[in-house]
Amino acid sequence: QVHLVDSGGGLVQAGGSLRLSCAASGGIFSINVMGWYRQAPGKQRDLVARVFSSGSTYYADSVKGRFTISRDNAKNTVYLQMNSLKPEDTAVYYCSMQINRGNYWGKGTLVTVSS
Repeated sequence: QVHLVDSGGGLVQAGGSLRLSCAASGGIFSINVMGWYRQAPGKQRDLVARVFSSGSTYYADSVKGRFTISRDNAKNTVYLQMNSLKPEDTAVYYCSMQINRGNYWGKGTLVTVSS
């Protein structure tokens, strides 16, 4: 059974950095897209960034130039390096992966950016 574990959130001051990680395990044959979403209190869950098996990436406009997504296929892991964090980046961050043609989610990790 596929299982995703995301981690790396925490409290950071504005301008600081955090690195999120998400590792997948259990019955994995192939992983296509890996991505990160976030959900702020009272708001919908939005796509932050994604990386395809080809290595191509996509970023939401709000994080371009500040966040970098990467993947380690040998470890079935996706990372999100977040720099120059802003208070508006505060949210629960969820990883998502398309594994064996199914879509899976992590439980989320809270990122809080203080001003």
